[in-house]
Amino acid sequence: MIVHIPSPLLSYTGHKTPVTVRGKTLLAALKSLDSEYAGFLFRVLDEQGGIREHVRFFVGTTPTVDLQSSLEGAAEIHIICALSGG
Repeated sequence: MIVHIPSPLLSYTGHKTPVTVRGKTLLAALKSLDSEYAGFLFRVLDEQGGIREHVRFFVGTTPTVDLQSSLEGAAEIHIICALSGG
């Protein structure tokens, strides 16, 4: 599975994008990503294990908020981070 890493998170993957992970669900893929790039999971999930407010996931072209979403048939995950400023 290919994961496209957004610019704000590139420092956690050594500026690598895309990266390859394994997993049958979105959560499993994110845990695989975290095992390769320690600390990544905390940047996209909060302390309760939910998706952070400013992060969106697309499995293929389908947006999802379900960490148990199946990755079957999908080739890519896109992570999108909202930008803010003042």
